[in-house]
Amino acid sequence: MADDADWVAATTTDPGLACPTSAVVEIVFSRWTTPILWTLHMHGRQRFVELQRRIGTITPKVLTQRLRQLERDGMVVRTYHPEVPPRVEYEISELGRSLAPLFAHLAQWAAGNLDRVEQARNDYDTDPPR
Repeated sequence: MADDADWVAATTTDPGLACPTSAVVEIVFSRWTTPILWTLHMHGRQRFVELQRRIGTITPKVLTQRLRQLERDGMVVRTYHPEVPPRVEYEISELGRSLAPLFAHLAQWAAGNLDRVEQARNDYDTDPPR
């Protein structure tokens, strides 16, 4: 029982324990993670420049940072080819691919609910000040 009480006390002071999915949200839903993973999933192994072109609005610095973090998190595999000039390719890992059902579910939710979200925003914005 003391262990349960300690855990309950910890969840009230540590937001990470209060919501166990917060770590997943932090990893998967960072600003550029979703477009990077989606692009690698849809188009397969790619070089840095190909990935940057497909995403479009991401800067090289941010793409580099996100790819490093995704590699560290096990979502992306980086392959270095010691050629002249050197070639580096990125691909989504099996762990990254395992997120596909989550993204499919979110896409389904978006298709069914984003119009309701937009309506709620419009209603909120047109109501008198609160």
